[in-house]
Amino acid sequence: MLNLILFGPPGAGKGTQAQMLMSRYNLHYISTGEVLRNEIRQNSQLGMKAKQIIEAGGLVDDEIIVQIIGNAIRSENRSDGFLFDGFPRTYVQAYILDGLLTRLHTSLSRIFILEVPDNVCEKRLLQRAKEQGRSDDNEVVIRRRLEEYHQKTLPLLRFYESQGLLTKINGLGTTEDVFGRINQHVLEDINSKPVNLILFGFPGAGRATQAARLAQDFNLTIISTGELLQEELKAGGNVGEQIKPFLEKGLHVPDETVIRLIEKKLHETAGNSRGYVFKGYPRTHVQAYILDGLLRKMGRSISCVINLQVPFLELIKRLDARAQTNSRMPYDGTAATIVARLEEHEQRTEPVLDYYRVHNQVIDIDGKGSSDEVYERLKEPFVRTIRNLR
Repeated sequence: MLNLILFGPPGAGKGTQAQMLMSRYNLHYISTGEVLRNEIRQNSQLGMKAKQIIEAGGLVDDEIIVQIIGNAIRSENRSDGFLFDGFPRTYVQAYILDGLLTRLHTSLSRIFILEVPDNVCEKRLLQRAKEQGRSDDNEVVIRRRLEEYHQKTLPLLRFYESQGLLTKINGLGTTEDVFGRINQHVLEDINSKPVNLILFGFPGAGRATQAARLAQDFNLTIISTGELLQEELKAGGNVGEQIKPFLEKGLHVPDETVIRLIEKKLHETAGNSRGYVFKGYPRTHVQAYILDGLLRKMGRSISCVINLQVPFLELIKRLDARAQTNSRMPYDGTAATIVARLEEHEQRTEPVLDYYRVHNQVIDIDGKGSSDEVYERLKEPFVRTIRNLR
């Protein structure tokens, strides 16, 4: 999940930037004032307690604030993260927020502070007061608000700076300029997360094409068991001799051999990219467990599974057309051979897909149309999945 806090003095343009971030990244806005008003409107028990305190001229204590903020966080499941405004305001509340997010198995991604000189903020606020006819926003009130902001915010900034989460943003310039500076850091955070995906699809679904594009655009390494086996066969060593009879007969190579080839590839490419695209593996339940184990040894896991869905008739047409080219595969022979291959894939691989569906990791993509059309359909949900990685 993408969880952000946006700090900034009154008049820094924080509200505008918050709206742009929420719109771009589907974030849920959580403001202390807003959630308090919402609880009061609902006449909840917490809302009534808060109302009594406010009407008596007091400040709502942290015990109530934490419960109200906690309710707001737990009740939201449609967004891809949170944008906090007006919370936390104190050291205590900063620890409270850490605790709330930990319970959701997530954490803060980054804290932004818009840096705008006080004289600029004052000028902006006076102009806004004039345009909106707000006589209460005079120079004395504005300066007091700015003073209060600096007094309360400085300790919090030190708290987050020590955690390496704080990013200072030049708040001068156009709205688009400022958002561009913020967005650059957000994209860096999103693109720094390790990603490991499996590309499923029947023969002829276009896995090779889509794997290549994903690898190029997201700095991923493709691991194709078919290619690994062919490389060993061409090398002509002991492994090549062992797997040759299996490949000639169209049989599955023993898992122990395939595991060693994948391990070798993972070792050779470790640190060269952001993660991996697995194509042609796993093909069985056993292999799904094996892959989990291989990645766990590296401190990684499967991020998502992209399943390219293409109707059987379309697959047969594609494979038949491929059989007439230099790209033909051993099983691209007759229509009967193609159908047998598709049926075998369905029997062996579809249950593996169900394994990942149980964990809500599967993204089903309509695989019909041009490769560009298919890629555009899969790119958006894939990017969203990356953004939501914990």
